[in-house]
Amino acid sequence: MKGEQKKKIVKTIKVNIDKCNGCRVCEMICSAFHAEPKYSSSNPARARIRVIRDPLSDKFVPVFAGAYTIAQCAVRDKYTIGGKEYDQCAFCRASCPSREDFKEPDSGLPLKCDRCEGEEEPLCVKWCYVDALTCEEKEEEVIDEKLEDMEIGVDALVEKYGLEKVKDIVARLSQSKKG
Repeated sequence: MKGEQKKKIVKTIKVNIDKCNGCRVCEMICSAFHAEPKYSSSNPARARIRVIRDPLSDKFVPVFAGAYTIAQCAVRDKYTIGGKEYDQCAFCRASCPSREDFKEPDSGLPLKCDRCEGEEEPLCVKWCYVDALTCEEKEEEVIDEKLEDMEIGVDALVEKYGLEKVKDIVARLSQSKKG
């Protein structure tokens, strides 16, 4: 069931690659925020942001985790930045079967930037002392994605562990919540 389209103010994170110095504080604070328990550890593999570096031109590009996709791209373009060639995957925000970026390292579940839900502003923006990351608000037509996100997560679990195992876990959880 797809969500309903409506207009609303959407907060986004704007990236200015000319200001990014590659400090990777955004990766560290993101991974600490998403640790269990919160702030108990820092593992950049759990971050919903990756900083890609071109060593020849010394340019850094922060890329945020986007939505999960079940299939890998059919098109893989190449980009040339500062004389160096990059595969389209380097800048892709999706978690997909063809690469490990933006997947939780322990479970393999896809990661998606939640803009540090519950915080006043995303922590990567708050901690970016060179203002390479800033918040921006704009009006867009959006789809209510909560159910769609949950379906994607369940699909990923079924793909990894199998339908029967996921059913057993859900049944066990529902019994424990009743008691």
